[in-house]
Amino acid sequence: MTAQNLSLYLTAEHPCGYYEERMASNLVPDPHVPMNASLYSLLVSKGFRRSGGFVYRPYCRKCSACVPVRIDIASFQPNRNQRRCLKANQGIVTRIRKAAYTEEYFDLYARYLNTRHQDGGMANPTEEDFRHFLLCDWADTWFIESRLDGELVCVAVSDHVMSGFSAVYTFFDPALSRNSLGTFAVLQQVWLAQVYNRPYVYLGYWIKNHPKMDYKTRFSALEAFQGQGWHPHREA
Repeated sequence: MTAQNLSLYLTAEHPCGYYEERMASNLVPDPHVPMNASLYSLLVSKGFRRSGGFVYRPYCRKCSACVPVRIDIASFQPNRNQRRCLKANQGIVTRIRKAAYTEEYFDLYARYLNTRHQDGGMANPTEEDFRHFLLCDWADTWFIESRLDGELVCVAVSDHVMSGFSAVYTFFDPALSRNSLGTFAVLQQVWLAQVYNRPYVYLGYWIKNHPKMDYKTRFSALEAFQGQGWHPHREA
């Protein structure tokens, strides 16, 4: 089975997670075809991503705002603010861990959501929420664990796919907002792609003029999936 001959289905409409007044739907792969890391890698290269074990790409009847984006590692150059971010966090120690649930991870995850997303549906998470959203038994998921003076301060959840790394989610200590740990987490994934000689870091979806998505355009060498292929990103 390849992404080229895999049947895709359109889900029923549901409330949009980004705009309260809009309805959304997704393209999803044939549920009768078992998902695995190889097939998922192909789908990621076509603009799909996952939430838990659910693989999807937005495909809405009245909206095309969600645009898949990725960083071309060979052409990427950090800007001044990103270099400052790396310098400000040079005391952080990073380790790569196989994705798993621990109470330490969950405590940081809950503190992050309850501070940064206290008015949203992700607030007050349970252990099951953590497992259902971040973990997946068929994906090669890594936790990029960052510690400052021994304390866990950031976890970037990233899927290792054939063409690079696909960012799933990042959570960090909300008390360290000045450290720009979200930016730091993306730069860590760029670094991993360089180390493993992978060409891309996939950043999920970008939405023009959406405040939660603006940070993605700050990374150079950004490409967008439009039509049937990837092209240099243009905001217009």
